[in-house]
Amino acid sequence: MKVFPACLMIASAIVLFASCAKDSYISKDNKPEMRKLNCQRPPYLKAGDKVALISPSYSTPMENVEKTSEVLRGWGLVPVVGGNVGKLNAGKYAGTKKERASDLRWAFANPEIKAIICNRGGYGAIHLLDEMKLQDFSANPKWLVGFSDITTLHGLLQNAGVMSIHGTMSSFLAKGGQDASSLLMRDMLMGQMPRYEVAAHPQNIIGKAQGVLVGGNICTFVPLLGTKADATAYKDIILFIEEVGESMHNLDRQLNILKLNGVLDRCRGVVLGEFADCKQDLDFESVEQLYRQYFKEYNIPVLCGFPGGHDTVNLPLVMGAPVTIDVRNDGATLSFDIDGRQNTVRTADVMKQVNENALDFEEQPLKSLKDAE
Repeated sequence: MKVFPACLMIASAIVLFASCAKDSYISKDNKPEMRKLNCQRPPYLKAGDKVALISPSYSTPMENVEKTSEVLRGWGLVPVVGGNVGKLNAGKYAGTKKERASDLRWAFANPEIKAIICNRGGYGAIHLLDEMKLQDFSANPKWLVGFSDITTLHGLLQNAGVMSIHGTMSSFLAKGGQDASSLLMRDMLMGQMPRYEVAAHPQNIIGKAQGVLVGGNICTFVPLLGTKADATAYKDIILFIEEVGESMHNLDRQLNILKLNGVLDRCRGVVLGEFADCKQDLDFESVEQLYRQYFKEYNIPVLCGFPGGHDTVNLPLVMGAPVTIDVRNDGATLSFDIDGRQNTVRTADVMKQVNENALDFEEQPLKSLKDAE
């Protein structure tokens, strides 16, 4: 065993300390170069493909799963229900975290399964972070569909380099699957990409930007900062935000956490979805007005009023996809810069049709919007 001179040992310790200090603190003017998010598109579906139905979070009635299976058969697809879907744990979860993770892992590992639709959000997907590896998703890329608490899984997939779909789940598909949100999600799975035209909004910030779409339910993805499910940790992102049943002061808190963690510095643009049933406990007319005061200092475009989230219309979005948003005085567009057939969708027409048809959601009453996740 060699003995180093004392001066050499001291010098080595100083170098080691400096190296550790450099890794643990980097000044604002000396930020490390950040990577862009680069996700691959899973294969589009075709008639006869098998689609797994799983419950990574809260449990959902098996009646909804069965009706969703009927909808998928009507689309020419073959539903396959995860083995643990009908289980219940702690009065809410669709089985233990290991059982829920087992279904998710099975769905991605099974080569016969071509896409995955989550039955319900609620809460619980965060339990799966310790159970899943990013390789579980990247080894056999396929579409995963869901929203709300499923935002956690979107973050995992994006970090694994795979696109996914922020879209409707069994709670709504069970109503027949003939609404615009469900049909556009079906078309997206089969290779038809919408080019959304969104009506002008008084809180829009004008501009045009390109970036990779990340985000979802803000109270779900903010706690993921710094984890392997954090999809905001990349440069040149377009941030999508929606929420339900939260107070304005808590929404303000969540955005400040993003700001303090440098996420807003990495944004090239923002898409604000629905903020359903959010309590106005601050002196702002809307959540959009509250958030606008933060975004305007970054000189980035903000598209408000996109019908995505926990309301009666939840138009699908491809998370992890490169997108272009163009916000003008007369309206805005959101387009996906990936291959596939293009279809222009005017969101105002969709909303008008919903209102005219007066869809009867009392046929399958829900206790609250949260129960519709």
